[in-house]
Amino acid sequence: MIKPNRLTPGDKVAIVSLSWGGLGDKELIHKYYIAKERLEKIFGLEVVAMPHALKGSDFVYNNPELRAKDLMDAFKDPTIKGIISAIGGDDSVRILPYIDYDVIRNNPKIFMGYSDTTVTHFIMNKSGVVSYYGPCIMKEFAEYGQMFDYTEEAVKNILFSDAEGYEVPSCDYWSNDHIEWAEENINARYKTIPETHHYEVLSGTGKVSGQLLGGCLDVFPMIVGTDIWPKVDEWKGKILLLETSEEKPNPDYVTYYLRNLGTQGILNAINGIIVGKPQDEEFYEEYKAVYLSVLKEFNCENLPIIYNVNIGHAVPIGILPLGIEYEMDLDKKIIRFSESAVI
Repeated sequence: MIKPNRLTPGDKVAIVSLSWGGLGDKELIHKYYIAKERLEKIFGLEVVAMPHALKGSDFVYNNPELRAKDLMDAFKDPTIKGIISAIGGDDSVRILPYIDYDVIRNNPKIFMGYSDTTVTHFIMNKSGVVSYYGPCIMKEFAEYGQMFDYTEEAVKNILFSDAEGYEVPSCDYWSNDHIEWAEENINARYKTIPETHHYEVLSGTGKVSGQLLGGCLDVFPMIVGTDIWPKVDEWKGKILLLETSEEKPNPDYVTYYLRNLGTQGILNAINGIIVGKPQDEEFYEEYKAVYLSVLKEFNCENLPIIYNVNIGHAVPIGILPLGIEYEMDLDKKIIRFSESAVI
C-alpha cells in the first residue's frame, strides 16, 4: 500500500462533501467555520472547501458526479496535501461510477473520514493507497465547546508524525451527550463519563498481525458486490475494523451482517477484528454476544477480537489508518502500529 506524505504546518487541506451536503446548509454552515478555525489555529493548516462542498444538501444529493469531481480534483491538485470528509450520510455509493482509481494511486495524499465515508475508504483500498478512518469536519473538528483532547492528540501523533510503534490508547472518558446542532449552542460543552470498560478481549490469545481494512458495518451491504468490495483472497491475513453507526442497529441486524461476512469466507480468512465502541454504549453487551455467537457458527470462535475501541461513532474518537500493518496483543490488550502511517 502506498503511504501519503505526513502533514506539516502550512499545508493545504481540502474539504469534500461526498454523501450528505448539510455542511453548506445555512443553518449548519457555522460548523464549517468552527472546524476551519480549529484546523488553522490548532494544527496550522490552510483550509479550502472544494467547489461543491458547501452547495447545500439538496444540490449535493442531486449531483453525485460533482461530488466525485471534487474528490478527483482534490487529488489532482498538487497544492492540496490532505482531504477531509465533511460528514457521512447514506449516499456515497452513488459516486462510484465517476471515480478514477489511477488519479488516486498516482497522487497519494491523506484522506480522512468515517461512517458512510467507508465507501471512499474502500475506493482508497482499491487504489492501493493508505487512508485514515477518523474525524470529520461537522462532528469532531466542529464539536461545540471545544475539540476533544483525545482526538486532537491522535491527529498530531498519526498525521503529523512517524507513528511506528504507536499504541492506540483507550480513552479514559466517553460521552452519550447529544447537543443539537444549532448556532446558539456553539459554547455548550459535552458532559463526559469515566471509562470503566476500556479494551475488552472477546476471543483469542497471544499476538496477531495484519493490515487493517474495514469501516462502518452498516455501510457494507451497500458495497458488497461492487468493484470496490475485496474478493475473499484479498481479505486473507487482514485485521477487520468494524463499528456501528448512530442508527444503533438492532443486534439481529449485526448478526445478519456478520453472517454475510462469514458466508463470504471473510471471517475464516482474516487474522482478527477490532470493534468500535457502540455509540452511547447502546447494545454494548448484546453486540458482544452476537460476535461470539456468529464466530461459533463459522467455526472460528478463537478469532482474536478487541472490543470497545474509540473509533467511528463513539465519542470521542481517534484515528485508525487503513492499509498499514498492525499488531494486536490480546494478552496485554494492546493495539499497536507496526509501521508509520505516513512518510
